[in-house]
Amino acid sequence: MRRGRVGVGRSGPKFNKKAEEIKAVSIQSAKDTVKKLEVKLAEFAKKHRKDIQKDPAFRQKFLAMCAPLGVDPLLSEKGFWGSWLGLGDFYYELAVKVAEVCLASKSRNGGIISVQEVKQILRQRNTKFKFSSSSGGGTAKDQQHQLAKVTKEDIIMAISKVGKLGSGVRTLKVGESTMIVSVPTELDQDHMEIMALAQEGGGKVTKEDVMDKTKWKRERTKRALDLLLSQGMAWLDLHRGKETYWVPSIWKEGLDDTMEAGDDDDE
Repeated sequence: MRRGRVGVGRSGPKFNKKAEEIKAVSIQSAKDTVKKLEVKLAEFAKKHRKDIQKDPAFRQKFLAMCAPLGVDPLLSEKGFWGSWLGLGDFYYELAVKVAEVCLASKSRNGGIISVQEVKQILRQRNTKFKFSSSSGGGTAKDQQHQLAKVTKEDIIMAISKVGKLGSGVRTLKVGESTMIVSVPTELDQDHMEIMALAQEGGGKVTKEDVMDKTKWKRERTKRALDLLLSQGMAWLDLHRGKETYWVPSIWKEGLDDTMEAGDDDDE
């Protein structure tokens, strides 16, 4: 028994040393592999530059390829990614335009607006971005198609980048929609639930609706609705003694979805 313990004691340092050597080799091998993949990624970006800039779906897939490697073309202002692709400038410019829309609409929606509505407003304003106008020329209809290539995913990506800089602008999910919040007001799950119910009701909801579908007590329902009302995120419509709460951002999104569907049919 003594020999066995001595043997283990003597082999311990050797084993640890070998384990460290293997670990070092593995880490270096992983670094070499990542480096090779980064080179391949750069070659891919050079080859498909126009597709990345003009095709939103292709652009999103490319960004998904970058993420596992720790490559963020959106934050690379200098060097290959910044000068060659210009993705950072594109998303920064988009974020600025989105912020302008949020600020301009704050008085009617309380600082919460759907990504779909922002996209529709940018389109109506004929807002131009570097990627969409880079080809130049073309008919008015062609230019409209180019502008339409700024997608909801692009807007969400732009907001996520400026959000990391402490801008206070953020996105949140309400039912099936993604909303942009540009005010510091903290919205909890109760507020999300009410807006989701308003989404089902075409942009409006009543206290009775909320209490019936959530099984909340009147006090909880009133507290959540009162905050939305005080922040301008909901409007109160009193008709023949019946109180109806309208959520303008939800209601407007429904209209924008209808308008976009009509535009798609015309194209």
